[in-house]
Amino acid sequence: MNRMANWDDLRVFLSVARAQSLTAAGKALRMDPATVGRRIARLEAQIGTDLFLKSPQGYGMSEAGLRLLPAAEEAEGALNAGLGDLTGAGEGLSGTIRIGAPDGCANYLLPRVCAAICDAHPGLDVHILALPRVVDLSRREADLAIAVSRPRTARLKAEKLSDYRLSLAASKGWLARNGPLKTRADLMAARMIGYIPDMIFDAELDYLTELGLTQVPLASNSVSVQLNWARAGAGLAVVHDFALPAAPELCRVLPDQVALTRSFWLIRHAQASRDRRLQRFADLLARGLRREIAILEARVLAAEAGSQPAPQM
Repeated sequence: MNRMANWDDLRVFLSVARAQSLTAAGKALRMDPATVGRRIARLEAQIGTDLFLKSPQGYGMSEAGLRLLPAAEEAEGALNAGLGDLTGAGEGLSGTIRIGAPDGCANYLLPRVCAAICDAHPGLDVHILALPRVVDLSRREADLAIAVSRPRTARLKAEKLSDYRLSLAASKGWLARNGPLKTRADLMAARMIGYIPDMIFDAELDYLTELGLTQVPLASNSVSVQLNWARAGAGLAVVHDFALPAAPELCRVLPDQVALTRSFWLIRHAQASRDRRLQRFADLLARGLRREIAILEARVLAAEAGSQPAPQM
């Protein structure tokens, strides 16, 4: 049996592994899904084992597929680097890169940062996987993941991206109806918005417990839902400072008494450090995120300073 796979078959394998669907892989490859399926079947016959677990939900990877994936990605990286050297296009990024991130980062930071990267690299496609949970890199849900905690395994490489701030915030209408809050003790009587307690997937996100608040009348596993509840005047929420410029209805509450700081980490497989294309993208992403957080948080402070009455002379 011939167990040698050619690059064209591996390219199809990588596309199905990333898309987990023949239809989505076909669109990326500009192939008919049936052709993609035949190519995968041919590759599996050549290798002598199933690479995917087929189900109505899509194409999940088998153990054999997970073992093949790093070698296929390394071959892809080497080929891209070699073509770049030959064509003089080594500075350009191309292909598809998928990033997994918590929905706050995915909604309020990644779109602008990734758009800027794609503007500079027109051959690059970026997929943002926004999930209210930790992205599973071991199952190859994404090429890179952003998380709020550093992983505790040698199989993953983690790079600290940036600290970021969170504040209590409420709409101007809610504050007008409920009166100004003067101390942290006033929070005990306020209607709080937060995460569904049993769906907090990382202890770093348990903000309300840290503030001594255990009742969460309005709860969602989505940061965007929480933010929009606050914008609608439903209650008081812990909000990313970098999201506040997108929500002009909100004001920070007790910023001198309640200020939380967390960190974003960029995570990838340790072996991915050999992929020069992924490393270059990670470098651009890290610089862009740090810059975007700094700009947005500074905008919040500038807006508050501008709304303060001028000092009496």
